[in-house]
Amino acid sequence: MAAHPAYPVGLRLTGRRVVVIGGGQVAQRRLPALVAAGADVVLISPSATPSVDVMAETGEIRWERRRYQDGDLKDAWYALIATRDREANDRASAEAERERVWCVRSDDADAATAWTPATGRSEGVTVAVLTGNDPRRSAAVRDAIVEGLREGTLASPAHRRPAKSPGVALVGGGPGDPDLITVRGRRLLAEADVVIADRLGPRDLLDELPPHVEVIDAAKIPYGRFMAQEAINNALIEHARAGKSVVRLKGGDPYVFGRGMEEAQALAEAGIPCTVVPGISSSISVPSAAGIPVTHRGVAHEFTVVSGHVAPEDPRSLVDWASLAKLTGTLVILMGVDKIGAIAAALIGHGKDPGTPVAVVQEGTTATQRRVDATLATVGETVRAQEVRPPAVIVIGDVVGVTVPPITG
Repeated sequence: MAAHPAYPVGLRLTGRRVVVIGGGQVAQRRLPALVAAGADVVLISPSATPSVDVMAETGEIRWERRRYQDGDLKDAWYALIATRDREANDRASAEAERERVWCVRSDDADAATAWTPATGRSEGVTVAVLTGNDPRRSAAVRDAIVEGLREGTLASPAHRRPAKSPGVALVGGGPGDPDLITVRGRRLLAEADVVIADRLGPRDLLDELPPHVEVIDAAKIPYGRFMAQEAINNALIEHARAGKSVVRLKGGDPYVFGRGMEEAQALAEAGIPCTVVPGISSSISVPSAAGIPVTHRGVAHEFTVVSGHVAPEDPRSLVDWASLAKLTGTLVILMGVDKIGAIAAALIGHGKDPGTPVAVVQEGTTATQRRVDATLATVGETVRAQEVRPPAVIVIGDVVGVTVPPITG
Protein backbone atom coordinates (compact mmCIF):
# COMPACT_ATOMS: atom_id res chain seq x y z
CA MET A 1 0.00 0.00 0.00
CA ALA A 2 1.41 3.41 -1.00
CA ALA A 3 2.33 5.80 1.77
CA HIS A 4 -0.05 8.65 2.39
CA PRO A 5 1.10 11.92 0.86
CA ALA A 6 2.04 14.85 3.06
CA TYR A 7 -0.69 17.41 3.65
CA PRO A 8 0.60 20.80 2.45
CA VAL A 9 -0.03 23.81 4.64
CA GLY A 10 1.41 27.30 4.98
CA LEU A 11 2.64 28.15 8.48
CA ARG A 12 2.12 31.74 9.65
CA LEU A 13 5.00 32.20 12.04
CA THR A 14 5.02 35.95 12.65
CA GLY A 15 6.02 36.56 16.28
CA ARG A 16 5.90 32.85 17.09
CA ARG A 17 8.71 30.86 18.67
CA VAL A 18 10.74 28.75 16.28
CA VAL A 19 13.65 26.65 17.57
CA VAL A 20 16.56 25.71 15.32
CA ILE A 21 18.94 23.12 16.73
CA GLY A 22 22.31 23.13 15.01
CA GLY A 23 24.13 26.07 13.43
CA GLY A 24 25.67 24.46 10.35
CA GLN A 25 24.99 24.66 6.62
CA VAL A 26 21.38 23.48 6.89
CA ALA A 27 20.58 26.23 9.38
CA GLN A 28 22.38 28.76 7.20
CA ARG A 29 20.09 27.87 4.28
CA ARG A 30 16.85 27.77 6.27
CA LEU A 31 17.22 30.68 8.70
CA PRO A 32 16.74 33.56 6.19
CA ALA A 33 13.28 32.30 5.21
CA LEU A 34 12.26 31.90 8.86
CA VAL A 35 13.43 35.43 9.61
CA ALA A 36 11.60 36.73 6.54
CA ALA A 37 8.44 35.02 7.83
CA GLY A 38 8.68 37.11 11.00
CA ALA A 39 9.40 34.19 13.29
CA ASP A 40 10.94 34.63 16.74
CA VAL A 41 13.92 32.38 16.05
CA VAL A 42 16.03 30.80 18.77
CA LEU A 43 19.18 28.98 17.66
CA ILE A 44 20.57 26.34 19.97
CA SER A 45 24.08 25.25 19.03
CA PRO A 46 27.58 25.44 20.53
CA SER A 47 28.92 26.74 17.18
CA ALA A 48 27.66 28.24 13.94
CA THR A 49 28.81 29.17 10.47
CA PRO A 50 30.06 32.76 9.98
CA SER A 51 26.85 33.72 8.16
CA VAL A 52 24.68 32.43 11.01
CA ASP A 53 26.96 34.20 13.49
CA VAL A 54 26.32 37.51 11.69
CA MET A 55 22.56 36.95 11.89
CA ALA A 56 22.89 36.61 15.65
CA GLU A 57 25.13 39.67 15.93
CA THR A 58 22.63 41.81 14.01
CA GLY A 59 19.73 40.64 16.16
CA GLU A 60 17.86 38.71 13.48
CA ILE A 61 17.96 35.59 15.66
CA ARG A 62 18.76 34.76 19.30
CA TRP A 63 21.64 32.34 19.77
CA GLU A 64 22.07 30.16 22.85
CA ARG A 65 25.60 28.78 22.55
CA ARG A 66 25.12 25.30 23.95
CA ARG A 67 23.90 21.84 23.05
CA TYR A 68 20.24 20.80 22.98
CA GLN A 69 18.57 20.13 26.35
CA ASP A 70 15.19 18.60 27.12
CA GLY A 71 12.62 21.37 27.42
CA ASP A 72 14.09 23.55 24.65
CA LEU A 73 11.00 23.06 22.49
CA LYS A 74 8.53 24.24 25.11
CA ASP A 75 6.08 26.78 23.64
CA ALA A 76 7.62 26.39 20.17
CA TRP A 77 5.41 26.32 17.10
CA TYR A 78 8.00 24.88 14.75
CA ALA A 79 11.37 23.18 15.12
CA LEU A 80 14.24 22.49 12.75
CA ILE A 81 16.64 19.81 13.92
CA ALA A 82 19.92 19.94 12.02
CA THR A 83 22.83 18.59 14.06
CA ARG A 84 25.24 15.73 13.40
CA ASP A 85 24.44 14.17 16.77
CA ARG A 86 21.91 11.41 16.06
CA GLU A 87 21.16 10.83 19.75
CA ALA A 88 20.43 14.53 20.33
CA ASN A 89 18.30 14.63 17.20
CA ASP A 90 16.26 11.67 18.38
CA ARG A 91 15.70 13.26 21.80
CA ALA A 92 14.65 16.58 20.28
CA SER A 93 12.38 14.81 17.83
CA ALA A 94 10.74 12.88 20.68
CA GLU A 95 10.19 16.11 22.60
CA ALA A 96 8.59 17.66 19.54
CA GLU A 97 6.21 14.72 19.32
CA ARG A 98 5.26 15.09 22.99
CA GLU A 99 4.79 18.84 22.77
CA ARG A 100 2.90 18.65 19.46
CA VAL A 101 5.46 20.82 17.68
CA TRP A 102 5.86 20.53 13.93
CA CYS A 103 9.39 19.21 13.51
CA VAL A 104 11.70 18.98 10.48
CA ARG A 105 14.79 16.79 10.62
CA SER A 106 17.67 17.22 8.20
CA ASP A 107 19.16 13.79 8.96
CA ASP A 108 16.04 11.61 8.79
CA ALA A 109 13.01 12.80 6.86
CA ASP A 110 11.03 9.70 7.77
CA ALA A 111 11.40 10.47 11.48
CA ALA A 112 10.12 14.02 11.08
CA THR A 113 6.53 15.24 11.45
CA ALA A 114 6.99 17.88 8.74
CA TRP A 115 8.97 18.30 5.55
CA THR A 116 10.46 21.47 4.16
CA PRO A 117 9.28 22.06 0.60
CA ALA A 118 11.36 23.58 -2.15
CA THR A 119 10.05 27.15 -2.18
CA GLY A 120 10.28 30.17 -4.42
CA ARG A 121 8.53 33.52 -4.65
CA SER A 122 7.36 35.75 -7.46
CA GLU A 123 5.29 38.92 -7.00
CA GLY A 124 3.33 37.88 -3.94
CA VAL A 125 3.03 34.19 -4.90
CA THR A 126 4.85 31.55 -2.89
CA VAL A 127 5.50 28.29 -4.72
CA ALA A 128 6.10 25.25 -2.50
CA VAL A 129 6.84 21.83 -4.00
CA LEU A 130 6.98 18.51 -2.15
CA THR A 131 8.03 15.23 -3.75
CA GLY A 132 8.64 13.18 -0.63
CA ASN A 133 12.28 12.11 -0.43
CA ASP A 134 13.41 13.54 -3.79
CA PRO A 135 14.56 17.11 -2.96
CA ARG A 136 16.31 17.60 -6.31
CA ARG A 137 13.11 16.94 -8.20
CA SER A 138 11.27 19.31 -5.85
CA ALA A 139 13.81 22.04 -6.59
CA ALA A 140 13.62 21.46 -10.35
CA VAL A 141 9.82 21.67 -10.40
CA ARG A 142 9.95 24.76 -8.17
CA ASP A 143 12.45 26.47 -10.45
CA ALA A 144 10.38 25.76 -13.57
CA ILE A 145 7.21 27.21 -12.01
CA VAL A 146 8.90 30.32 -10.59
CA GLU A 147 10.70 31.01 -13.85
CA GLY A 148 7.42 30.74 -15.74
CA LEU A 149 5.72 33.16 -13.36
CA ARG A 150 8.55 35.65 -13.50
CA GLU A 151 8.86 35.60 -17.28
CA GLY A 152 5.13 35.61 -17.87
CA THR A 153 5.14 32.28 -19.73
CA LEU A 154 2.97 30.77 -16.98
CA ALA A 155 -0.27 32.66 -16.51
CA SER A 156 -1.27 33.53 -12.95
CA PRO A 157 -4.23 35.91 -13.17
CA ALA A 158 -5.24 37.58 -9.93
CA HIS A 159 -8.94 37.35 -9.11
CA ARG A 160 -9.13 39.52 -5.98
CA ARG A 161 -7.51 42.54 -7.60
CA PRO A 162 -6.80 43.65 -11.17
CA ALA A 163 -4.10 41.50 -12.75
CA LYS A 164 -2.49 44.59 -14.24
CA SER A 165 -2.51 48.19 -13.10
CA PRO A 166 -2.38 51.08 -15.57
CA GLY A 167 0.87 52.95 -15.34
CA VAL A 168 4.39 53.03 -16.73
CA ALA A 169 7.42 50.90 -15.96
CA LEU A 170 10.80 52.33 -16.93
CA VAL A 171 12.68 49.10 -17.59
CA GLY A 172 16.44 48.89 -18.03
CA GLY A 173 16.95 46.24 -20.67
CA GLY A 174 20.68 45.79 -20.16
CA PRO A 175 23.45 46.05 -22.75
CA GLY A 176 21.74 44.18 -25.59
CA ASP A 177 21.85 40.45 -24.92
CA PRO A 178 18.21 39.51 -24.17
CA ASP A 179 19.37 37.12 -21.43
CA LEU A 180 20.80 40.07 -19.47
CA ILE A 181 17.52 41.84 -18.75
CA THR A 182 16.45 41.44 -15.13
CA VAL A 183 13.82 38.88 -14.18
CA ARG A 184 11.46 41.64 -13.07
CA GLY A 185 11.99 43.57 -16.28
CA ARG A 186 11.19 40.54 -18.40
CA ARG A 187 8.04 39.81 -16.41
CA LEU A 188 6.75 43.38 -16.74
CA LEU A 189 7.49 43.25 -20.46
CA ALA A 190 5.40 40.09 -20.73
CA GLU A 191 2.49 41.82 -18.96
CA ALA A 192 2.58 45.04 -21.01
CA ASP A 193 -0.14 46.37 -23.30
CA VAL A 194 2.18 48.93 -24.88
CA VAL A 195 5.97 48.87 -25.21
CA ILE A 196 7.86 52.00 -26.21
CA ALA A 197 11.33 50.76 -27.07
CA ASP A 198 14.72 52.38 -27.61
CA ARG A 199 16.99 51.31 -30.42
CA LEU A 200 19.59 50.09 -27.93
CA GLY A 201 17.19 47.94 -25.90
CA PRO A 202 17.16 44.12 -26.19
CA ARG A 203 15.24 44.01 -29.47
CA ASP A 204 15.04 40.20 -29.62
CA LEU A 205 12.60 40.24 -26.72
CA LEU A 206 10.06 42.18 -28.75
CA ASP A 207 9.48 39.16 -31.00
CA GLU A 208 8.27 37.18 -27.97
CA LEU A 209 5.43 39.58 -27.17
CA PRO A 210 1.83 38.52 -27.88
CA PRO A 211 0.23 39.93 -31.05
CA HIS A 212 -2.07 42.29 -29.12
CA VAL A 213 0.86 44.22 -27.59
CA GLU A 214 1.50 47.52 -29.34
CA VAL A 215 5.22 48.03 -29.90
CA ILE A 216 6.33 51.59 -30.61
CA ASP A 217 9.82 52.52 -31.81
CA ALA A 218 10.75 55.58 -29.77
CA ALA A 219 12.91 56.85 -32.63
CA LYS A 220 9.86 56.95 -34.88
CA ILE A 221 7.46 58.84 -32.61
CA PRO A 222 6.38 61.93 -34.60
CA TYR A 223 7.86 64.97 -32.87
CA GLY A 224 5.91 67.74 -34.59
CA ARG A 225 6.30 70.83 -32.45
CA PHE A 226 7.76 68.79 -29.62
CA MET A 227 11.37 67.91 -28.90
CA ALA A 228 12.10 64.19 -29.16
CA GLN A 229 12.13 63.58 -25.39
CA GLU A 230 9.00 65.63 -24.84
CA ALA A 231 7.20 63.63 -27.51
CA ILE A 232 8.21 60.37 -25.82
CA ASN A 233 7.01 61.68 -22.45
CA ASN A 234 3.67 62.61 -24.00
CA ALA A 235 3.31 59.17 -25.59
CA LEU A 236 3.92 57.48 -22.23
CA ILE A 237 1.32 59.68 -20.56
CA GLU A 238 -1.24 59.25 -23.35
CA HIS A 239 -1.15 55.44 -23.31
CA ALA A 240 -1.15 55.24 -19.51
CA ARG A 241 -4.16 57.56 -19.29
CA ALA A 242 -5.93 55.26 -21.73
CA GLY A 243 -5.73 52.56 -19.02
CA LYS A 244 -2.84 50.68 -20.58
CA SER A 245 0.05 49.01 -18.84
CA VAL A 246 3.07 50.65 -20.48
CA VAL A 247 6.71 49.57 -20.52
CA ARG A 248 9.38 52.03 -21.57
CA LEU A 249 12.12 49.61 -22.63
CA LYS A 250 15.53 51.25 -22.51
CA GLY A 251 19.06 50.04 -23.05
CA GLY A 252 21.36 49.68 -20.06
CA ASP A 253 19.99 51.30 -16.92
CA PRO A 254 17.26 53.98 -17.09
CA TYR A 255 19.21 56.34 -14.86
CA VAL A 256 22.65 55.98 -16.48
CA PHE A 257 22.56 58.44 -19.39
CA GLY A 258 19.12 57.07 -20.21
CA ARG A 259 17.06 60.20 -19.45
CA GLY A 260 14.94 58.03 -17.20
CA MET A 261 14.60 60.71 -14.54
CA GLU A 262 13.17 63.13 -17.10
CA GLU A 263 10.50 60.58 -17.95
CA ALA A 264 9.82 59.78 -14.30
CA GLN A 265 9.42 63.49 -13.54
CA ALA A 266 7.04 64.01 -16.46
CA LEU A 267 4.93 61.04 -15.34
CA ALA A 268 4.83 62.29 -11.75
CA GLU A 269 3.68 65.73 -12.89
CA ALA A 270 0.92 64.04 -14.90
CA GLY A 271 -0.14 61.90 -11.92
CA ILE A 272 0.84 58.64 -13.64
CA PRO A 273 2.17 55.80 -11.44
CA CYS A 274 5.73 54.92 -12.40
CA THR A 275 7.93 51.95 -11.56
CA VAL A 276 11.66 52.03 -12.21
CA VAL A 277 13.37 48.71 -12.89
CA PRO A 278 17.17 48.99 -12.82
CA GLY A 279 19.14 47.42 -15.64
CA ILE A 280 22.69 46.19 -16.10
CA SER A 281 24.68 49.21 -17.26
CA SER A 282 26.76 48.80 -20.40
CA SER A 283 29.52 50.72 -18.62
CA ILE A 284 30.45 47.60 -16.66
CA SER A 285 28.80 44.73 -18.55
CA VAL A 286 30.26 45.44 -21.98
CA PRO A 287 33.87 45.64 -20.76
CA SER A 288 33.23 42.46 -18.79
CA ALA A 289 31.88 40.69 -21.88
CA ALA A 290 35.07 41.71 -23.72
CA GLY A 291 37.28 40.32 -20.96
CA ILE A 292 38.08 43.65 -19.32
CA PRO A 293 37.59 44.18 -15.56
CA VAL A 294 36.88 47.83 -14.80
CA THR A 295 38.65 47.31 -11.45
CA HIS A 296 41.45 44.91 -10.59
CA ARG A 297 43.53 44.52 -7.46
CA GLY A 298 46.83 46.35 -7.79
CA VAL A 299 45.79 47.95 -11.08
CA ALA A 300 42.69 50.10 -10.61
CA HIS A 301 40.91 51.00 -7.39
CA GLU A 302 38.20 53.09 -9.03
CA PHE A 303 36.40 53.57 -12.30
CA THR A 304 34.67 56.63 -13.68
CA VAL A 305 31.86 56.63 -16.22
CA VAL A 306 31.60 59.62 -18.51
CA SER A 307 29.30 60.65 -21.33
CA GLY A 308 31.23 61.47 -24.47
CA HIS A 309 28.38 62.84 -26.55
CA VAL A 310 29.66 66.41 -26.09
CA ALA A 311 33.24 67.24 -27.13
CA PRO A 312 35.62 68.58 -24.46
CA GLU A 313 35.87 72.01 -26.10
CA ASP A 314 32.10 72.37 -26.42
CA PRO A 315 30.77 75.00 -23.97
CA ARG A 316 27.89 72.65 -23.10
CA SER A 317 30.28 70.05 -21.66
CA LEU A 318 29.91 69.42 -17.92
CA VAL A 319 32.91 67.07 -17.70
CA ASP A 320 36.11 68.12 -15.91
CA TRP A 321 38.56 66.51 -18.33
CA ALA A 322 41.56 68.01 -16.54
CA SER A 323 40.64 66.21 -13.34
CA LEU A 324 39.92 62.95 -15.18
CA ALA A 325 43.37 63.05 -16.76
CA LYS A 326 44.93 62.95 -13.29
CA LEU A 327 43.07 59.82 -12.15
CA THR A 328 44.96 56.53 -12.06
CA GLY A 329 41.91 54.29 -12.33
CA THR A 330 39.72 53.24 -15.23
CA LEU A 331 37.84 55.68 -17.42
CA VAL A 332 34.75 54.34 -19.22
CA ILE A 333 33.27 56.53 -21.94
CA LEU A 334 29.77 55.99 -23.31
CA MET A 335 28.40 57.60 -26.46
CA GLY A 336 31.86 58.83 -27.42
CA VAL A 337 32.79 57.08 -30.66
CA ASP A 338 32.65 60.15 -32.89
CA LYS A 339 34.32 62.36 -30.27
CA ILE A 340 37.05 59.97 -29.09
CA GLY A 341 39.80 61.75 -31.03
CA ALA A 342 39.03 65.05 -29.34
CA ILE A 343 38.58 63.34 -25.97
CA ALA A 344 41.94 61.57 -26.24
CA ALA A 345 43.65 64.83 -27.23
CA ALA A 346 42.11 66.61 -24.25
CA LEU A 347 43.24 63.92 -21.82
CA ILE A 348 46.78 63.93 -23.24
CA GLY A 349 46.80 67.72 -23.16
CA HIS A 350 45.99 67.60 -19.46
CA GLY A 351 48.83 65.19 -18.73
CA LYS A 352 47.49 61.69 -19.40
CA ASP A 353 50.13 59.29 -20.72
CA PRO A 354 49.68 58.93 -24.51
CA GLY A 355 50.61 55.25 -24.19
CA THR A 356 47.66 54.48 -21.89
CA PRO A 357 45.88 51.36 -23.22
CA VAL A 358 42.42 51.82 -24.76
CA ALA A 359 39.82 49.28 -25.85
CA VAL A 360 36.73 50.08 -27.90
CA VAL A 361 34.00 47.44 -27.67
CA GLN A 362 31.32 47.73 -30.34
CA GLU A 363 27.85 46.19 -29.86
CA GLY A 364 28.95 44.48 -26.67
CA THR A 365 27.18 41.31 -25.45
CA THR A 366 25.55 40.77 -28.86
CA ALA A 367 26.41 38.33 -31.65
CA THR A 368 28.20 41.14 -33.53
CA GLN A 369 30.43 42.22 -30.64
CA ARG A 370 33.97 43.19 -31.56
CA ARG A 371 36.88 44.68 -29.65
CA VAL A 372 39.43 47.10 -31.08
CA ASP A 373 42.56 47.92 -29.05
CA ALA A 374 44.70 51.04 -29.28
CA THR A 375 46.46 53.59 -27.10
CA LEU A 376 45.29 57.01 -26.09
CA ALA A 377 47.57 58.48 -28.78
CA THR A 378 46.24 56.24 -31.57
CA VAL A 379 42.61 55.58 -30.66
CA GLY A 380 41.13 58.38 -32.77
CA GLU A 381 42.77 57.18 -35.97
CA THR A 382 42.19 53.50 -35.07
CA VAL A 383 38.45 54.05 -34.64
CA ARG A 384 38.30 55.75 -38.04
CA ALA A 385 40.44 53.14 -39.78
CA GLN A 386 38.52 50.23 -38.26
CA GLU A 387 35.19 51.94 -39.02
CA VAL A 388 33.92 51.50 -35.47
CA ARG A 389 30.28 52.52 -35.20
CA PRO A 390 28.00 53.19 -32.25
CA PRO A 391 26.97 51.73 -29.93
CA ALA A 392 30.40 51.21 -28.46
CA VAL A 393 31.93 51.44 -25.00
CA ILE A 394 35.42 52.88 -24.66
CA VAL A 395 37.66 51.73 -21.81
CA ILE A 396 40.80 53.71 -20.96
CA GLY A 397 43.32 52.44 -18.44
CA ASP A 398 45.73 49.70 -17.49
CA VAL A 399 42.89 47.23 -16.92
CA VAL A 400 42.69 46.89 -20.71
CA GLY A 401 45.90 44.84 -20.54
CA VAL A 402 44.68 42.50 -17.82
CA THR A 403 44.07 39.02 -19.23
CA VAL A 404 43.03 35.61 -17.95
CA PRO A 405 45.97 33.19 -18.07
CA PRO A 406 45.51 30.11 -20.26
CA ILE A 407 44.26 26.96 -18.56
CA THR A 408 46.96 24.35 -18.26
CA GLY A 409 47.07 20.79 -17.07
